[in-house]
Amino acid sequence: MDKLSVEIINNVPTSKQAIEIVERKGVGHPDYICDAVMDEISVALSKEYIRIFGDVLHHNIDKGLLSAGEVIKKFGGGRVISPMEFVIGDRATFRVGRKRFPVEDIARKTVKDWFKRNLKRVDVERDLKIRVALKPGSIELADIFKDRKKIRGANDTSAAVGYAPFTKTEKAVYGCERFLNGILFKTSFPETGEDVKVMGLRRGRSLDLTIAMPLFSTYIRSERDYFSKKKDVKAALREFIKGEGDFSFKDVTINYNTLDRRGKGVSGLYLTLLGTSAEDADSGQVGRGNRVNGVISLNRPMGTEAAAGKNPVSHVGKIYTILAHRMAEAIYAEVDGIEEVCVWLLSEIGSPVDKPKAAAVQIIPAKPLRYAIIKQRAEAIVNGFLSDIGTFTDELIMGKYPVC
Repeated sequence: MDKLSVEIINNVPTSKQAIEIVERKGVGHPDYICDAVMDEISVALSKEYIRIFGDVLHHNIDKGLLSAGEVIKKFGGGRVISPMEFVIGDRATFRVGRKRFPVEDIARKTVKDWFKRNLKRVDVERDLKIRVALKPGSIELADIFKDRKKIRGANDTSAAVGYAPFTKTEKAVYGCERFLNGILFKTSFPETGEDVKVMGLRRGRSLDLTIAMPLFSTYIRSERDYFSKKKDVKAALREFIKGEGDFSFKDVTINYNTLDRRGKGVSGLYLTLLGTSAEDADSGQVGRGNRVNGVISLNRPMGTEAAAGKNPVSHVGKIYTILAHRMAEAIYAEVDGIEEVCVWLLSEIGSPVDKPKAAAVQIIPAKPLRYAIIKQRAEAIVNGFLSDIGTFTDELIMGKYPVC
């Protein structure tokens, strides 16, 4: 493309900055739930649109809210007083000619299926209300889909940024949550809920991890039992970090459920009945969770688009956000001598998604580099992705790339 900029800059790489802050929200966190569920609805709708009409039709399922419920917890159990409510908002195509499309049925089924797979303590008929607030799309945006070309026009003017590689801090934070919500850990510690949040702070070569993860009240007999199980969980976390030699920090501090207070009984402990704080404490919203690469990294450039639930063939807020990371990863992997790379993409509403208004690559070198060679290779990679964007959007349709 003509408007591609490639530059070598001498910024301090993220991994060598004095302070680095990285966060990850796990499967049971209300924000993660909203992102994951809404994106699955988009994938389900896209597949069904193709099956019935032969193409993905206009939809954006990217305005979602999980409103917290109310529960009573006690040692050994508890009960749900008021269910959580999942609100599904924004736009979809409900009718083509005289043929109606079951948008609401697909949305409701997808929500229930996701909760059944990921939060097994939630009874989707008793503990969860679902409100579908989807409406037909605007005429202007729906018109983009009347042209059945393989490459659609962008339905928004949006900017996106991606970067590579992960720092050791990002790997540690991401890996810690995946470990805590992994099958092996949950088998060994069935008393732990899925609502995991990991906050990592690196100072120099020292890593400080603050982790929140509730314990199921049904497994806890007393305050003493809670703190005993908490000690075992913390020990397992230490073994995990110790066993991951690639992290190679000078020292690691683990802070787990730091709001706990001895002597206050149930009110001083982080307990859960359903596995998520959305049961009674915290609501969730699309776009407030992890970025598309799985972390919230405060030292990195970040776009403002929420990719979850957006249309996979025309909404650049999804396409470019994921694509920018893919491009950065490819440049880092294929071009020797790079310490860090960022890729920016900018769309213009109505222009084909394979022709961004602007694209930029910024490279922090690990060693002296010949600009002409680096520019040529970076351009080839970016242009390669853009020329094959139809394949990429097909992969988005199938839900190949996670958004949180």
